[in-house]
Amino acid sequence: MGLVRILKDWTLPVAIGTGTVLYLVFAYVPMLDGAARKMAPFFDAILPLFMFLILFVTFCKVDFHKLRPKTWHLWVGVFQVVFITIMMALILAYEMTGDTLILMEALLTCIVAPCAAAAPVVTQKLGGDLEGMTTWTLLSNLITALAIPLCFATLVSPQLGGSRQLASSGDMGWDMNFFISAFLTILYQVCMVLVVPMMLAYIVKHHFHRLHRRIVSVKDLSYYLWACSLMIVSGTTVKNICHADTSAAFLLVIGGLGLVICIVQFAVGRWIGHYFGSTIEAGQGLGQKNTAFAIWIAYTYLNPLSSVGPGCYILWQNIINSVEIYGAKKKHLSA
Repeated sequence: MGLVRILKDWTLPVAIGTGTVLYLVFAYVPMLDGAARKMAPFFDAILPLFMFLILFVTFCKVDFHKLRPKTWHLWVGVFQVVFITIMMALILAYEMTGDTLILMEALLTCIVAPCAAAAPVVTQKLGGDLEGMTTWTLLSNLITALAIPLCFATLVSPQLGGSRQLASSGDMGWDMNFFISAFLTILYQVCMVLVVPMMLAYIVKHHFHRLHRRIVSVKDLSYYLWACSLMIVSGTTVKNICHADTSAAFLLVIGGLGLVICIVQFAVGRWIGHYFGSTIEAGQGLGQKNTAFAIWIAYTYLNPLSSVGPGCYILWQNIINSVEIYGAKKKHLSA
């Protein structure tokens, strides 16, 4: 029981450390090199499944009848769209390529990612509105499902440079047919990870009661699924860092600006929320991101090195969460 408690209390560092060590062992032990190459496609394919299951299990526990849109949802959504628009405008206006484009892609993924499925849990620990936060989590995933195809279908254009899965190596150039094809491909894959689990959870909750009871009876199921996904994305991030054809200084710049973006989003969210008596909820809603999803989309559609941004964001947002939770506990004890 002591070991289980330690693992629960230190899930973040344990998952990150395990993913890092496993990657380094398989990458640098010669006799395991063949196994690492064979397992890489498996882990690339299983990560979206974990994200699907996390959202599905999370929304199976939601009382959909209590979900009500609130005013702060609108303004947090507006500011997220504004931040995304600013990033895309800078990329296109200055026709960014090379390291500058990679840096902007890293920051963009930290902004466009949806609110984390764990955000309602953290919000409840801070004394916030659980139902309001859960509603925003659902709305945030819908915004992301539309925003990512629009942004990434433009970014994967060969004209912007960089080798991406949806752009051929030929001298193709950007055109509307390419944009539509890329948009539909990305929309399909993103909706399969974000939207479908919500719809499926609603159907199971209201029409398959026995299955629903079995799912929600497994304590902390989504928590452990999240830990597994965190382990995979940690290994992926370390792999991208080790194979990065760039300098350590550039990696530090990505990590440092990721911290700035994290602080800005939490701060802006709390600033919006204080006008509506929802400082905690709006701060978590704009600042706490589904970083596993962000790493997946960066690695899948953009330059793999851009996944370092959301990889560092994992650390920054959890430091902020830890400080907030510590402050809330201290305030509760002194009350």
